[in-house]
Amino acid sequence: MKIKTGKEEIGYLLEKVIDTYERATGQRIVRNTNPKNYEDIARLLSLISNELPNTAQQLGHDPYPPDPNPKQVDYPHRKYDITGVQVKDAYHKLVANPRSFLIDACYIYLYGVGRKGFAEQPQDAQLIEGVDAAVALRLDEQEALRQQLEASQQEKEAVSTQLRASFRKKTRVWLVGILVCLALLGAVTARWIADRNEWATIRKDLNILPYQPTQAEIDSLSGIWLYYTGAPQARASDPNRFHQVANNLVEITYKDGYFIFNRHGANIDHIGYMQFEAPALVSIYSRVKNKSGNVESPIHALLRLDKGKSYLTSIATTWSFDMGDGNDMIGIRNVFIKQGKGGSLEEITNTPENANCHCKIMKWIQSNNQIKTFQLKYRLLDTLADESLKALINEKSILLREPREGVILTPALSKKHL
Repeated sequence: MKIKTGKEEIGYLLEKVIDTYERATGQRIVRNTNPKNYEDIARLLSLISNELPNTAQQLGHDPYPPDPNPKQVDYPHRKYDITGVQVKDAYHKLVANPRSFLIDACYIYLYGVGRKGFAEQPQDAQLIEGVDAAVALRLDEQEALRQQLEASQQEKEAVSTQLRASFRKKTRVWLVGILVCLALLGAVTARWIADRNEWATIRKDLNILPYQPTQAEIDSLSGIWLYYTGAPQARASDPNRFHQVANNLVEITYKDGYFIFNRHGANIDHIGYMQFEAPALVSIYSRVKNKSGNVESPIHALLRLDKGKSYLTSIATTWSFDMGDGNDMIGIRNVFIKQGKGGSLEEITNTPENANCHCKIMKWIQSNNQIKTFQLKYRLLDTLADESLKALINEKSILLREPREGVILTPALSKKHL
């Protein structure tokens, strides 16, 4: 097959170059005889033609000698520059023998190979001389397939580029997310370690939970207890304080190494906690229960779990709970008598029994659904039936913070006071 030559060849090539350029850029070329209209095409083809000395083997065209002074001049004065006049004349088929580098530049722009490479494998039937209809059809089909393949390759490359960009973006997002998570994890871990070390220091300095009680010790301390105190005898403002004692009801519950409790009194309720300091030795802290949550009248005590006794005694630093400035710290012995375990406590209010006894009434609903009631009130020591209990909470059970005559009444002072 022979490729067309001369003005027929270059005229067809430039027609197709201009059509392709217009589709690619959206710019319309006015195809009259004004050379300026063809300068954009000329510059485009010059970019290709000036590389011809370096692309003969790669792009399949005849070799071209290099430009002797390629860096000393600019367009359109370089050896292989194409001008608007040349494009205009060739397009209008005014040139019988167009320049070879113009022809090769057109082939490379349209088909990706020079004229020599195109002749070896024609891609456009319109450039072949004497081609019959069947051959032209086959070449057109080949060209259509080539264009489809090229379009498919471009689409594939575009999709691949998009996927790579999306993957890179997602990778960056994942990396940022991982780094943020690692930073947060590091901060949380550092904070946790600091808090743990701080808690370990506080626990050591304040001697918190120094001893883990046995199950037998837990069982022996947990439950419902009657609590007796002679603290009312230290209230100097009460003329009837002699041998005044009070009973409270205490509910003690074990909780992960320590105990919490509620102490229900005739007038004042307390809340607090207990912990074992050593085997059978319990420290007690409590305060007045109030709505504000502020610490009011804190109490510290020690309790020994004596085996074989029907009661336990504690030594406490507490308060006289007198009025105004008379409320002062005192040391006192208190008595615990265990009632049992389990169940729940409820206060009974607004009943005739409350009015008759002038006291707080607590109801203990035991695990077997039996009910036992307790009257919490102030009473005279001498009304207690248990003689051993009387000796534990009489006037000798109280120690004032500073010695003061006439505060703790003895039987002799009580008669004088009357």
